[in-house]
Amino acid sequence: MLDRRAMLAGTSATTALLALGGCRTNPYRRTRGFIRRSGTQFQRSGEPYRIVGANMWYAAWLGADAEYGNRERLKRELDRLQAMGLNNLRIMAAAEEGPLKSSIKPGFTRGDGSTNKALMEGLDFAMAQIGERGMTAVLALSNFWEWSGGLQTLLYRATGDYMDMGDPEHPWPAFADATAAFYANEAAIESYRAHVTAVVDRTNSITGLPYKDDPAIMSWQHANEPRPGGSVSAIARYRGAYLDWIASTADLIRSIDSNHLVSLGQEGTQATNGNAELVVEAHKSVDYMTAHIWPLNWSWVSGDDLPGTWPAGKAKVEDYLAVHMRLAEEMGKPLLIEEFGFPRDDEAYSPDTTARYRALYYRTIYKAVEESWRRGGALQGSNFWAWNGEARAEHENFRFRDGDLAYMGDPPHEPQGWYGNFDSDGEMIELIKAHADRECLGLKTRCHA
Repeated sequence: MLDRRAMLAGTSATTALLALGGCRTNPYRRTRGFIRRSGTQFQRSGEPYRIVGANMWYAAWLGADAEYGNRERLKRELDRLQAMGLNNLRIMAAAEEGPLKSSIKPGFTRGDGSTNKALMEGLDFAMAQIGERGMTAVLALSNFWEWSGGLQTLLYRATGDYMDMGDPEHPWPAFADATAAFYANEAAIESYRAHVTAVVDRTNSITGLPYKDDPAIMSWQHANEPRPGGSVSAIARYRGAYLDWIASTADLIRSIDSNHLVSLGQEGTQATNGNAELVVEAHKSVDYMTAHIWPLNWSWVSGDDLPGTWPAGKAKVEDYLAVHMRLAEEMGKPLLIEEFGFPRDDEAYSPDTTARYRALYYRTIYKAVEESWRRGGALQGSNFWAWNGEARAEHENFRFRDGDLAYMGDPPHEPQGWYGNFDSDGEMIELIKAHADRECLGLKTRCHA
């Protein structure tokens, strides 16, 4: 994602949420095999597997046995998500330490490229806990954006040069254009491949299970939102290198691990300046298509006038969904809306404020998913952005500072509370739970709806 700017009480909402645990009866949840692709559908142990998910980038940080970790909180958050009916999480399995101002620290790799053992073991713990609950995870192996270091930091390690996102001397799309140079820098790519290999070929220190044999992993993902550039000229310049990187990374992962799916993590046509052909080309080497939808970030709505701008914004959301469902069906591959986010009312950050228009947005996404489930379409699920859980902003200005430990779905470069759902967001929790209860639509089993 780009740089972004009547509730139940927390205790009662959490109590009610946890009381929901164990009430699911969908038999398709009980299998534990690897997730496969069959045409435009996912399957697990030969049965349909629909995605009802969330983004929780910080799972490994909570899982670390270190001063920045909180394993008990991680278990509580996973229990909450499981009770909501979620079966999939999208988490970070990479973060590169470097000079970028807004990137999370510590990272999986230090500034000299060495591995952070504690954070890697935090990922092990997180994966063990996810698997224990019968859930699966998508593991992102880098980031186009600065908040976890990402490709820009790998370029810095190779060249000594870097650019901060939002630097007034380098207005948009300078950052995206500069970061796209990664795809043409062999030294930076080799650093990236080294981390990919280290993670994919890793053995979990908690379970003793090699990652390549772990059915709790749904998919390896090249990176979070990798774009071929920002400007038309940069996209043209790096297009070939971008596609080569996608194909070679998929080949590398599959040479180590033949059990798991491979995904790209792309936003869709927003990443390619509207070039649908390039979106299709980018997804040829991977197992399924992804799309992300950010109405406020993309100026489809106005945060200070959601009532006035939502109707037109909703129409654009529906158009974006339709375009990517068509592309996925033409490719014969599943589609996941693996990021979708919306602000609280009046673009507030406090969990004490309402989120009526967020609820309308989620219903729009979930309606499209459920209609696809009914008809056997390519759209197979979604992951909302994101889960904040019990975390609360530590500062009155809602900004993350180095050393803060209240990790939430809103990354460190963003206002804390902007897009994430809290454990006190009772209406949102019930909405998500109701969607999870309908995951069996179109299948030969009884739905809760």
